[in-house]
Amino acid sequence: MDPQTPVPDVIVRDATTADADAIAAFQQAMARETEGKSLDVGLLQKGVNAVFGAPEKGGYVVAEVEGRVVGSLLITFEWSDWRNATFWWIQSVFVDAQWRRKGVYRALHDHVLEAAQSTDGICGVRLYVDRDNHGAQQTYKSLGMTRSHYDMYEVDFVL
Repeated sequence: MDPQTPVPDVIVRDATTADADAIAAFQQAMARETEGKSLDVGLLQKGVNAVFGAPEKGGYVVAEVEGRVVGSLLITFEWSDWRNATFWWIQSVFVDAQWRRKGVYRALHDHVLEAAQSTDGICGVRLYVDRDNHGAQQTYKSLGMTRSHYDMYEVDFVL
């Protein structure tokens, strides 16, 4: 896309099962791009589809431009006993490379914040980012997010 060409309107909506293949393709691309990993396609597709079958797991949001899905993210939930409320976690963020730096993530982000602020019992929105992904960190800072004082630890079980 020519930098002089105006960016078409970005439409953000809740994903449907019709978006599952695009979301899975985005996740495969993200794993390659960010971690050099190739995900098992069958397992990945089952994982994406599991969200559509169980809303308590979360929900996908997609960004469309001219009828084509160009970005997506997943919202999951964390209960906070300290606040007696729920945090929404933004996960699995991906924007097609040709649509980056054109407002697609901003549209997704704004949609999530507006939805969270208008939903009773939501006390905040969180996300995690690879410590070496400085571009994403700068994007999140520019959208008003601040670095948490928490570090993340994990035990990863191979399924």
